[in-house]
Amino acid sequence: MQGSLSNFAGGVLLLLFKPFKVGDTVEAQGIIGTIKEIDILQTKVITPQRKLAIIPNGPLLNGNIINFNTEGILRCDTTIGVSYDADITKTIEALRKLATDHPLVLKDPAPQIVVAANADSSINIHVRPYTLTDDVWTVHWYLQQNFKPTLDAIGVEIPYPHQVEIQKQGS
Repeated sequence: MQGSLSNFAGGVLLLLFKPFKVGDTVEAQGIIGTIKEIDILQTKVITPQRKLAIIPNGPLLNGNIINFNTEGILRCDTTIGVSYDADITKTIEALRKLATDHPLVLKDPAPQIVVAANADSSINIHVRPYTLTDDVWTVHWYLQQNFKPTLDAIGVEIPYPHQVEIQKQGS
């Protein structure tokens, strides 16, 4: 009974304060998806895998809710590792051009292209363009598909693990 009352109260508060609406993409209770339906006891969310998640309103309201639609734009965060032999200035310029040339990438705020880390086997560069919320996956997949051709064109290697097999003679 207490759970049902909590869910009912949560539903009333959700309908009153409206932290999200049908069609918004949210992260709540460990689930990311698009709000399909909000009723008095539960909220239905469709995940990117097209699964239906039913979240009771009590726990939903008591937890953190991230609404990806509030501002209407999102930053598309991607990272690419490049060889320590790469000319970093030239690499950043090429990656900036790759991002800014896409028509769905916003000019303002401008994309952020920055060295994120000097890792064990690569220099990791964050490529962070901004786009409308509905376009974030299109931009993400575009970048993933075009990182290698862009870097190949300027002679920059994307490092990957190598395995060396050593055999003891006479074994």
